[in-house]
This record gives sequence, structure tokens and C-alpha cells, in this order.
Amino acid sequence: MDTGTHIVMGFALGGLSTLDPAVAADPATKYAVLTAVVIGSQVPDIDTILKLRNNAVYIRNHRGATHSIPAMILWSILITAVLYFFMPESNVLHLWLWTQIAVSLHVFVDIFNAYGTQALRPFSSKWIALGVINTFDPFIFSIHVVGLSLWGVGFNPGYTFIVIYLILIGYYILRFQMQGAIRNAVHRLIPDAEEVIIAPTIRFNLWRIAVKTPTHFYVARGYRRSVTILDKYKRVPIPDSPLFQAAKQDRNLDAFLHFSPVYRWEVAEYDDCYEVKFIDLRYRNNGYYPFVAVVQLDLDYQIVGSYTGWIFSEEKLRKKLEFVPGSH
Repeated sequence: MDTGTHIVMGFALGGLSTLDPAVAADPATKYAVLTAVVIGSQVPDIDTILKLRNNAVYIRNHRGATHSIPAMILWSILITAVLYFFMPESNVLHLWLWTQIAVSLHVFVDIFNAYGTQALRPFSSKWIALGVINTFDPFIFSIHVVGLSLWGVGFNPGYTFIVIYLILIGYYILRFQMQGAIRNAVHRLIPDAEEVIIAPTIRFNLWRIAVKTPTHFYVARGYRRSVTILDKYKRVPIPDSPLFQAAKQDRNLDAFLHFSPVYRWEVAEYDDCYEVKFIDLRYRNNGYYPFVAVVQLDLDYQIVGSYTGWIFSEEKLRKKLEFVPGSH
């Protein structure tokens, strides 16, 4: 989920914690727990700092180790230890318990996004991405804001958020049903589909769809229970050629291939370089595919420039690349 939603979820857990007698009866514990759950609801995303290095490192590691089982345990222990050091009068057991809930909830809700997490590390490095909730879901964010507002005007926060979370359980069930209806429509439209990737959007009834068949990739849009095919590409394996072998050595392309399960590729040849471009087919937006990896190689297959990330125009892509074809 996005940062804002994780923040309001942290405060919501603070409200729920007031139902714990050990928290409700002790002001010091109540304050420590509220502080802990807000921090705990954010801390797994500390790996966002990797953006400061480069996109390749960020793409390879975001929601990886920091969202793993050992990390969830470690975060809760560290947060509890620091807060208990400053507030030794608080109940350390209940402080740790609510901190652990906050950290675990952060990782749990991220599983429902299309990006997913490696929440089962170290037992499995598989990405778990259920793809039923958008990274920012207006309903989820808004209902938390409503709950916090009710708390602010005097409603019991514990019972308020119990009701809200029961509503949210129903909402998640509805989203799974909606995704299932879209998946069934895809299989009716494309009977030989081997893999169907369905991703939510910020719009309640709109879904992005990428489909693999033995021979083609399909890009489609789902709306309510109907599916419309937008693009179709022949499925062409990556050539085992010196050019592509060299391109695969680039860290940006390596990160892209690690992250993207469905893509197409193309090659452009200039007087002074080759340009290999990989295009993720999951994020079509207004006819454009913004998530790409580009590797530029000279005529001896030496890498001279590369980039991976979100680009919404060819002009911006050229600004990101270190090498401009025809400039040498």
C-alpha cells in the first residue's frame, strides 16, 4: 500500500489497542503502543531509501528482505526495545505484541497489491502478489479517515475500528470476486491462456490484464465483468546472440528481468550503437507502456548506457540515458 494508507492503518491499530486492558488501563503503555504501531506500520518500507542509489537496486530489493519473516520479527523487537528504553514504565509485553501486529499487518496488506512482497523469505523467494487491491485504494484510505474522525469527536476507537475492519473484510472478499469474474472472462475470450496477470487500478471497476499463451502476449482491459483486448504481440524468445548476451550483463536489464514476468523486446540499430529495449506489458496507460529497460551498446557490444524505470515519453527516456545515438 502507499505511505498514507499505512499511516492511517497505524493510527487505526492504535485505536484497536485500546480494547487491550493492559493498554487501556495504563496511559504510559497507551502512548508507547500508539507510537509503536504508527512506526511499525511504516518501517518495512525503509528500503525505499534504495531509490537514492539507483532504480536497479530499488527494483531488485523493494519489498524483499525488509518484508521477510525475519525482518518482521526484528523490526518489532527493535522498535519495542527503543521505545521501552525511553518509556520503561510501559508494559513491554503488550508493547511488543502490538508492534508485531503493526509490522505484520503492513506486510500482509502489501500482499494484496499487484507488486506483492517476498513475505515468505527465507523459506521461499517467490513474490506473493494477489493483485486485488491497488497500491492506493480510495475506499480503504477513506474509511480509515472516517474512523479516525469518529475517534476524534468522541466515538470509542476500539469498537469503531472493529466495525471498520469487518467492513474491510467484506470489501476484500468483493474484490476477489470481481477479479475472479474478470479471470473467467479472460479464459472465455482467450481459451489457450497459460498465465493471466490481473492488476487493479485506482478505478473500482477497471483492471489491467496481461496474458501469456503458447504463441502470443495479449494486453487487455477489464471493466466490470467484460474484457477488451487492446494489443497482441507474437511471443518471441530472447535471442541467444552476442548482442543480447552482452546486454544481459547490464544491472538495469538484470533488475528488469528479475521483476517483470511478461514483456516484449525490440532492437534498434544506429550508426554508432545498438539499443535493446524491454517493455513490461502489465502497465499499459493511454496506449503507452511506461515501465521499460533500455541498454545501449557500441558496435563491439560494450555497454555505453542503460536505464530501467517508469518513463512516460521518449523525450524523457533520452534524458535518462547516458549515451545519445549519433552523438559519437
